[in-house]
Formats: sequence, C-alpha cells, structure tokens
Amino acid sequence: MNMEYDFVPAPTDAKEFEQWRKEQAKIIQKLHRDLNTTKSLIDRAQQELELQSEKLEREKKTERDRMAREKDLFDMKWKVLESETQKLADDRKKFEREKAFYSKVLKFNEENPDSNNAEQISNAQIFFIGVGSEKSLKKRYKDLLKIYHPDNLDGDTGTIQEINREYDELCKKMQVAN
Repeated sequence: MNMEYDFVPAPTDAKEFEQWRKEQAKIIQKLHRDLNTTKSLIDRAQQELELQSEKLEREKKTERDRMAREKDLFDMKWKVLESETQKLADDRKKFEREKAFYSKVLKFNEENPDSNNAEQISNAQIFFIGVGSEKSLKKRYKDLLKIYHPDNLDGDTGTIQEINREYDELCKKMQVAN
C-alpha cells in the first residue's frame, strides 16, 4: 500500500478539469479503500493483541496459583520435617537417659552381685519402665508380644512368661482388666 500521492493542481480548462476531477476521485476512492484495509488490519491486530494479553494473564494467574500451592506444600513439608527432627532429638535424649540408667543398674548389679534379688529390677520390669496409663500399658504389652513371641525367629518363651507375669502385676496395681 503506497500512501504517497503527488499533489496535482486543478487545471483551468473545463475538459481537463473534468478529467482531473475523475482522477482525483479515483485516488480518493483508492485512499479510502487503503484506509479501510489498514483499519481492518489494525482492528485484527488489536483483537489478537487483546486475546494474547488475556491468555498471558490467565497463564500468569495459573502460574501464581501453582507457585502458591507449591509454597504451601513446601511449608507443610518443612513443618513436618521440623516436627520429626524435634521428635528424633527428643527420642535421642530419652534413649541416652535410659542408656545411662541401665548402665548404672548394670554397674550396680556388677558391684553388688550378692544383693537381694527382690531389690533388683527384673528384665520384665525394664520392659515396662515409663508406662503410666492403661492405654500405654496395653500398647507396650502388645508390642512386646509381637517381638518376643515364640513363633518369631528370635522369639523367647522365658521372656514371654516374664512379660506376662509383669503385665499381670501391673494390671493389678493399675486395677486394669486384662
């Protein structure tokens, strides 16, 4: 589309003027068509730009939503990790305290081999140290049965009998129905 047109002054002769007027009318019609074509192209380009802009906004919103969900998931995982790390640290401290306690008991037993057996802690009593409620007693009992049951590879009938005796005694002390 060439939009440059040379200006031609109007002739003074009537016949030439009529010819000039017709040429100018054709030029104006061509300019009008070119203008309409250009306007249509601009309108289509503007519509395409609006569609692309809307699509981009939808994609940005989708990406922001996805990132927010990922952040929430990460935060949740981080909290679980922190919680589990704290539990692990607490369990480690508890284990160290129990280890120190059992070391002292073992040392005491080694230093006093002839001490009264009634004063010594039986193996079964050690299994139930820290149990303070009926629920925890029953849970510990079930866990111990799973571990030491004679049908297991490393099961032990003698240990199960000791565990059963201690469990019965603790049930009586706590007034728990077996």
